[in-house]
Amino acid sequence: MLTVHHLNESRSQRILWLLEELGAPYEIKFYSRDSETRLAPPELKAVHPLGKSPVITDGDNTVIESGAIIDYIIRRHGGGRMAPATGTADHETYLQWLHYGEGSAMLPLMLRMYVMRLGEAGAALHPRIESEIANHRSYIEGELAGRDWLVGDGPTGADAQMSFIPEVLKAFGRLDSYPNMAAWIERIHARPAWQAALEKSGPYLMGR
Repeated sequence: MLTVHHLNESRSQRILWLLEELGAPYEIKFYSRDSETRLAPPELKAVHPLGKSPVITDGDNTVIESGAIIDYIIRRHGGGRMAPATGTADHETYLQWLHYGEGSAMLPLMLRMYVMRLGEAGAALHPRIESEIANHRSYIEGELAGRDWLVGDGPTGADAQMSFIPEVLKAFGRLDSYPNMAAWIERIHARPAWQAALEKSGPYLMGR
């Protein structure tokens, strides 16, 4: 049985959504952040040495990193769904989104989270961080123009991977002037599979 080692208020929520969209069987093992540090509990290190979420176990396989997890689940449990056909132009675009979500788009957002804790000591970094956040927001907003989903006519693993970006931006109060992204995350939240994942995982308050 595939197990999602699920940390509250984390990227693992998108993995649950993906599994619900696919109708794949899975179970959840729950972990809670430390209320002071907001870090994952040490119990996650028993699953993988990095002690991070998301992480899945599936038989003898342990998989970390959201993009790798999404790729693994779709290949092993997707039955040809939630990814464009290999060799197509859409598949190349899809792979790009899988890497871009964590490889580029999340970096300035994570820097902002950390620098916020520095107070005045981090003030010199704010202009560059804000510039990079704006750059990535504008790129994603433009790619969603006239589209409901990032690739093709329905949600794919690319939407699952990228969904955490507007969640964080919404939490920062940065979606008001980006209507394409705002509408996209609302479409995700309205899907029955998202609602089913939310019912199983418990409250997910990012961006609310």
